[in-house]
Amino acid sequence: MQTNGTPKFALGIEYCGKAYHGWQSQAGDIDTIQARVEHALGIVADEEVSVICAGRTDTGVHASSQIIHFESTSNRKSKAWVFGTNSNLPDDISVQWSKSVVPDFHARYSATSRKYSYLIYNHNVRSALYAGYLTREIRPLDEAAMHEAGQYLLGENDFTSFRAAGCQSKSPMRNVMAVDVRRRGQLVIIDIVANAFLHHMVRNIAGLLMDIGAGEKDPAEARAILQARDRTQSSKTAAPDGLYLSGVSYPSRFELPAQRSGPHLFGWLE
Repeated sequence: MQTNGTPKFALGIEYCGKAYHGWQSQAGDIDTIQARVEHALGIVADEEVSVICAGRTDTGVHASSQIIHFESTSNRKSKAWVFGTNSNLPDDISVQWSKSVVPDFHARYSATSRKYSYLIYNHNVRSALYAGYLTREIRPLDEAAMHEAGQYLLGENDFTSFRAAGCQSKSPMRNVMAVDVRRRGQLVIIDIVANAFLHHMVRNIAGLLMDIGAGEKDPAEARAILQARDRTQSSKTAAPDGLYLSGVSYPSRFELPAQRSGPHLFGWLE
């Protein structure tokens, strides 16, 4: 909540996570997205700034539509928050828009759903261009089988089978609203929308779907693995390279700018 009438602002941010140890600030000299953003905002605001994000991303994970909010007594115009902050950020982090928001807006708690996109370069020869941006899978993938398997994960369920051992969430229950798998040439795209996600949940689902796409498991096994509530019953955790936080939804009353539909690396998903 906004305190003492201090103005509150929301920003839309995109970043490449290759060079960073995830979103969240950490003790010491560990380089994170949050630390970089707070430092740049602080220069523009001429005061210390603390930000809250819609979803914390892990080491090597990217975002095309991260949403943050912060409070500042320096009531700058939106143009200053965007261009001034970007002038103090490295090239792999960029503020896309800024908006003054009402006191009860919260980047995390006001969100109604989040969307992650997992991008797979499905080719037996590695690319010199896509390293760190896509996960490479040499096994031929059947995207139709992957999509079919994803439909068994829909609804509100216990996702213990897709939860990292170190996950700190109090509950394994999550509501998955959509799983879509499609192909564009050598690129296989997995989109997952849920109210929230457990630690490594998307990467663990992607690992299973790739095994199913490679013919090593049947699509219907996704339901049995979900119902087992046992992480050891599923596939290995997929690499972080191809994972993007690609959308966050909020009630219309907050009137946030429209977000891009997904990762737009090299115009793939435009």
